[in-house]
Order: sequence, then structure tokens, then C-alpha cells
Amino acid sequence: MEKTSPKIVVVVPTYNERTNLPVLVSLLMDLGLPDLHILVVDDNSPDGTGEVADKLSADTAETVGVLHRKEKDGLGRAYVAGITRALAEGADVVVQMDADLSHPASRLPVMIETLFAEDAAVVIGSRYVAGGSLATEWPWHRKALSAWANFYVNAILRLRVKDATAGFKAWRASTLKAIDVSSVRSNGYSFQVEMNYRTVRRHLRIVEVPIRFEERVEGESKLGLSVQIESALAPWKLLFGRNNH
Repeated sequence: MEKTSPKIVVVVPTYNERTNLPVLVSLLMDLGLPDLHILVVDDNSPDGTGEVADKLSADTAETVGVLHRKEKDGLGRAYVAGITRALAEGADVVVQMDADLSHPASRLPVMIETLFAEDAAVVIGSRYVAGGSLATEWPWHRKALSAWANFYVNAILRLRVKDATAGFKAWRASTLKAIDVSSVRSNGYSFQVEMNYRTVRRHLRIVEVPIRFEERVEGESKLGLSVQIESALAPWKLLFGRNNH
């Protein structure tokens, strides 16, 4: 009996991304991946991103789904809601991806292929493995902060992951269930770190493939001081906390 293609759901949190979202959806649909679905999780964007997403859903014969949330309460909460919905709808693979076009959609087929070929629990699109790179537009201090954040997280938690704060990932559904994603409470970059930490704690395999990370095309970065402070405290909370599963 011929093996059917895995159901892939790309979860894309959005807040004020009405310009970028149609471009991203087009890029993903042009990849030619069978049984690919896109779930937009919109946090009640004032710029009308939710309405744009609804129109995309109507125009794509429901390849695009939309989860409307009433409030903006962080990237982690948006991902938990989206991933939980994707699992409930029978996803075999769940992809985390930003809406701002900083993650190269062209690398997704390689990430999916690697997930199965290397029996990985999760594949990370990595800026810091050989062949990976950061946007040339990034100022030196931002590159330094990103590199330091990865060193800092790995020094405390011993993840042995080059790009511990990366947000472009392809997960097996079984991994997400094993790490009990619905109970993850972290937000911002801390969410990415906690997901990796739970995976490593279960001795599940993380594989990284190189990507070129681009500067966001339209709109403004959402990395505020409160997110940076939370990210600095998060590894210690994970190390000494009880809610690590």
C-alpha cells in the first residue's frame, strides 16, 4: 500500500502583518508540498490582518485556516493555541514560522525531508550551523546580542543546539504530544527555548539545517525590553522550576 503524504500544518502567528501574509501564503503554496495547510493565528490585529487571512482562506479552498484570538498576549500563547488546533485537526508535522518573511519558505522542503530521513523529533532552521547566516542588514550589536543569547541559553541549559532561540521549526506531532505543548507557559524567545529544553529532557533528537535569516520586509520588529528581560530569566526558571514536564 502506497504511503500517503504526511499532513503538514504551518502555524503562522500574526499581528499587523496584512502586507506580508499574502506573500508568505503564496510562497508556501508554490512549494508544491502535498497536503500542506497553513493556519494563521491572528491576535485581533488592528490593521485588518484577520480579514486578509479570512479572504485567503476563502480563496484557497481552505488550504488556509484562520484562528482568531481576542487579544494580543504573546507569541508563546499564539503558538500554543495554533499548535493545539493543528494537532486536533490531525497534523503529522507542525511547522512554526514567522509571518514577516524573515524565514525562507524555500528551505521548508529540506526541513521536512530531514525530519523523516534523520528520524528527528524536530528540525530547526538554523542561523548558526555551517551554511547558515544572518541578514546583512542587521547591525553588529543585534548580531552580537543574538549570538550571546544562544551562548547564554546553552551554557545554562546544555541544549547543544546552535540556534536555541530560532523560530523556524518543523515538529513531529508525536514530539509535540510528548512534550505536552499545551502546558508551555513561556512567551517570546523563551517559548522557543522551553520547547527545545523539554525535547532535550526527553532525550529526543534535534537536528539543525542552515537557513539565511532575512530582515523583516514590512512593518516593525516586536522585540521590546520586557521580552528581552523575560528571555534572560527564562533559562533559570526552566532549570530550577517545577513546571518543566
